[in-house]
Amino acid sequence: MRSILYLVTALAVIGLATWAYRENHLTQQAMNTRASLEREIARLEAEIAVQRVEWAYLNRPDRLRALVEVNFEALKLMPITAEHFGEIGDIAYPAPQARLDLGAGVEVFGSLEALSGARPTEAEEQP
Repeated sequence: MRSILYLVTALAVIGLATWAYRENHLTQQAMNTRASLEREIARLEAEIAVQRVEWAYLNRPDRLRALVEVNFEALKLMPITAEHFGEIGDIAYPAPQARLDLGAGVEVFGSLEALSGARPTEAEEQP
């Protein structure tokens, strides 16, 4: 009986050791993946920062003004001045449409002939 208990205990220790080794390996693998993703994110953030700086550099007003002057014949661009803007009162808004008065109600009783003013013919009156 004692030998069976020792055998079961030894198998349990070996099983737990195998499980612990596998979990440790998976944890190390996940940590390496996380670290590589963090490095990739940092690299992409630095790249985005460089692109923002390049965009700001290329959109300098003096540079754009010089480009417009060089390419004036092809583009026909004019500088924006205060005269290009209007007042809010200069905007022509469409006239408001007439609204239905729903407060008076609508009569739904009666016949269509009474509403339209049409009179039934003799053929329609006889059953």
